[in-house]
Amino acid sequence: MEITKQEIQENREFIRSKVIEHNMASLSDAVKSPKEQMSFIARNDAGEIIGGVTGTIYWQHMHIDFLWVDEAERKQGIARQLMEQIEAYARSMNCRLMIVETFSFQAPGFYRKMGFREFGKIEDHPAGHSFHYFEKWLAK
Repeated sequence: MEITKQEIQENREFIRSKVIEHNMASLSDAVKSPKEQMSFIARNDAGEIIGGVTGTIYWQHMHIDFLWVDEAERKQGIARQLMEQIEAYARSMNCRLMIVETFSFQAPGFYRKMGFREFGKIEDHPAGHSFHYFEKWLAK
C-alpha cells in the first residue's frame, strides 16, 4: 500500500461519491430526497446584486450554504427577507429542518432572531472567535 499527498479533482470526486454511495445505502427510501441547490438573489434598481442566500436540500433538510448582504445595504431587512424566502421554499419542498453554521464575527445573533437554535459551538476557532451550529425544525 502507498499513501500519497495529492490534489486531483477526479480522485476527490471518487472519494466523495463512495461516501455518498455508503450513506445512501444506509438510508430508507422515505428519507432520501433529491439533492437540489438553489439561491435567492436581491438586486438594486440598477440590477446589481446586493445580497443573496444559497442553500442545498438533501435528506429532507435545507442547509444554508452562504448568506451575504452588501455592507452598504445592511440594516434594511434584506437578510431577513432572503431567509424568509429560502425557508418558505424549504417548507414547500417538505424539508423537516434547516441547518446553518456561522462564525462569531458573522451572524449568530441574526440566526437566533430568525428562530434558529444553537446546538453546538467551537470556542477559539479561528483564534479569538467561535464557530456556531444552528438548527431550525420546520416539522418533526
